[in-house]
Amino acid sequence: MAMDRRHLLKASLATGGLMGLGGCAAAPRGAGPGSAPVFRDSLLSLAPIRATTDRIFDLKVCLRPFRALGPRLDVEQIGGAMVVHNYGHGGSGWSLARGSANIAVQKAMSTSPARIAVIGCGIIGLTSAITAQRAGAQVTIYTRDLLPKTRSVRANGSWTPSSRIALTQAAGPAFGALWEQMARYSWKTYRSYLGLAGNPVAFCDQYALSDTPFQPAVHQPDPSVQGSYETTGMPQQNSEFGRYDDRIRDLMPRAETLPEGATPFPVKYVSRNSGMFFNFTELGQVLMREFYGAGGKVVIRQFHAPSELGGLPEKVVINCPGYAARDMWKDKAMIPVRGQTGWLIPQPEVNYGLSYNGTSVLSKSDGIMVLRAPGPVRGEMNGVGDSNEVASRSETESAVRVIERLFARFPKASA
Repeated sequence: MAMDRRHLLKASLATGGLMGLGGCAAAPRGAGPGSAPVFRDSLLSLAPIRATTDRIFDLKVCLRPFRALGPRLDVEQIGGAMVVHNYGHGGSGWSLARGSANIAVQKAMSTSPARIAVIGCGIIGLTSAITAQRAGAQVTIYTRDLLPKTRSVRANGSWTPSSRIALTQAAGPAFGALWEQMARYSWKTYRSYLGLAGNPVAFCDQYALSDTPFQPAVHQPDPSVQGSYETTGMPQQNSEFGRYDDRIRDLMPRAETLPEGATPFPVKYVSRNSGMFFNFTELGQVLMREFYGAGGKVVIRQFHAPSELGGLPEKVVINCPGYAARDMWKDKAMIPVRGQTGWLIPQPEVNYGLSYNGTSVLSKSDGIMVLRAPGPVRGEMNGVGDSNEVASRSETESAVRVIERLFARFPKASA
């Protein structure tokens, strides 16, 4: 199955080259030279997660819109409209939304339009609309669904700016600089959302747990950057996906390996990192309030062919359809990468995330997210080419039981 997925990725590379066309959990990096000091405090006090299958209250499936060449950000003329594309961000849509929108809006504003249309109201579309408003344009969003019903809110919601963003070979060495521009701009912009009511953007400690020593990640390095990527703190599968995190090493917190017994986790090997994440409900409301407050309008409409964009009253269009571009724009270079999250009843006292035995958990304001790669395929190849959007309860129950067994070994005194 893993080999079949690799063939699919290579086929998308070939298709993308011919056509020229253009959302889950991040693992912390292991400690290395220059990393944070080793943790020496007494035993951490961490609230245990109440992981039982009867606490599952929601299941979500997302299709990450992966393109081998990376996001599509080119411009084309359709009828009387200039169309700026902004889609295909793989598992990095929430993370790169601000930087990607900044690039798209700069292109859209090159003719100084008074009005701009945005297609789609996922995180990429909504962010593009707000960025265009800040640039001085009146904006109308044309969409089939508002943000709460889009694929965007079925995602993981962690800061993962290079998750399935491109294939190293397809994107080429020049893509690294573009990715860095988007990542740095997004990181800086999200700073303004920290500390707001409801914590639309937040940080928390995230722990990687293992019963065996951590192994260095095997990956395809960014060909335009000297040096290697540090250990992730988790075993990972080799893949052709590009890795560009070295470019923003100065922004990203370094993981620290904790000595045995420093935490209440009943495992021998633990690393800790501070990770940024997004609370979708709060952030979505903040963004929609800003959009409407600046005079934005929404028109519920579904498009069936690119030619329809030429008939819009706005003659500059930012196209943000996400995975729907595969059909509407015949972008066969786009591949679905399936991901499923399960949600446990919120526990406000749990203010951390963890990964253990193929399962990731993150406590958010609207629930405790649980994610596990089903079957024998792990790592970034999981879900490649899978367009099934039907949720599997057994998949989530399996993940919850992993965490339940972990916390059954949790010291009672820490509860």
